[in-house]
Amino acid sequence: MKLPRYELKAEKTLMVFEFTSEGKKGNIPKLIKFSETTLNGFYNLAFGDKDSITGEIDDIVVTDNGDSEQVLATVVSAVYSFTDKYKDAWVYATGSTKARTRLYRSGISKYYNEVKKDFLIYGLLDGEWHSFKKDVDYTAFVVKRK
Repeated sequence: MKLPRYELKAEKTLMVFEFTSEGKKGNIPKLIKFSETTLNGFYNLAFGDKDSITGEIDDIVVTDNGDSEQVLATVVSAVYSFTDKYKDAWVYATGSTKARTRLYRSGISKYYNEVKKDFLIYGLLDGEWHSFKKDVDYTAFVVKRK
């Protein structure tokens, strides 16, 4: 994706990334974390604001900083970096709310023709994984580098 994105800071393992959203509500620290699941080779992608007290991800808060496309491009950049290092990884993502899952679907749909060149993309519908199609109301997504 040829969109502006924020500079990412990553830990050595590339399991945790940080960046700062800059917008109408100021500078807001963000976190992206990849964590192993109970399924071998599957990693959960967690994303949200960095809680100033706990240092953990707050994926419920609505920031509305006016830079959602740049934030999305930055998260996608982290997925590229992560899957460069962990080539066989499947990355699982779902929103903390239905609205956020719809937002993720919308982002995937908007840039699908670019992203599908590098990733296999599946959506979860009625408990089954399907090849991603635009405008289908999936409950989760999983991607793997080709």
